[in-house]
Amino acid sequence: MTSHVLKNSVPAKRAAGSLRRKPGAVARAADTMVGRGLIQMIAVAAFFAAWEVAVRAGWLTEFLVGAPSGIWRVFLGSMRDGSLPVDTWYTLIEAILGFVIGTALGSLAGLGLWYSVFVARLVEPFIVAINSVPKIALAPIIILWFGTGFVSKVALAVSLTALVALIAAYQAARDADSDLQALLASMGATKNRIFRSVIVPSTLPAIIGMFRINIGFALVGAVVGEFISSQRGLGHLIYTASSLYDLNTVWVGLFVLMFVGFVLYHLIDFAERRILPWRQVNTAGQVQV
Repeated sequence: MTSHVLKNSVPAKRAAGSLRRKPGAVARAADTMVGRGLIQMIAVAAFFAAWEVAVRAGWLTEFLVGAPSGIWRVFLGSMRDGSLPVDTWYTLIEAILGFVIGTALGSLAGLGLWYSVFVARLVEPFIVAINSVPKIALAPIIILWFGTGFVSKVALAVSLTALVALIAAYQAARDADSDLQALLASMGATKNRIFRSVIVPSTLPAIIGMFRINIGFALVGAVVGEFISSQRGLGHLIYTASSLYDLNTVWVGLFVLMFVGFVLYHLIDFAERRILPWRQVNTAGQVQV
């Protein structure tokens, strides 16, 4: 009986030891910033190579899906004549202004609701009702109010970001440590002091985390406004090219939008690491199986 248990325990120990075994040199090299970046670049290159081969072999129609070589030609041409940098700049400024204004207004309004439970309960149904409406449906009204120029695109981006910021800030303020608030109140702290000492610090991580969502909404608002009425911007570029069935130009606009969103996301990530260094994600102790 004892020998049988010992025999069965040896494979179990070996299996447990193999689970605890450290990854090999190749796996460790791949799981670094340079290694991950290299793998990602290889994957992207393989995707575009397969796309180009499929188009040249006739498996895909360039008229319907475009071709990487055609996309590259359009990109180089629009960079030479300066149209692509100008369109990118317009969309970028519209998105950044909409993001900053909408996030600031929404965050301040959400935090302000903490001061009065009565007001918060009073306006909560209206917030829910407005949030249930797709903000894109407001685009024609905003264009009518603010015209077809630059301001309307910023206003549409603000409409998409402000409510998200308001809800995130208000929910974070509601979830703040009630025991700590009661302790400070029992010690004679004013409501303003509790707001500065407890509410703002405890909601800061949630608000900054919401920035990642809002930067995408700001880009959506700017591009949708450009779809409806504009003379410049990546949305105008994509809409015009799609109406002419120019898929290569459409892909140029989409890829530039992806790049802009990627850069803005990582700028926010960098700002979060500087403002909230204690929230760094540490995967060094993660069990590798």
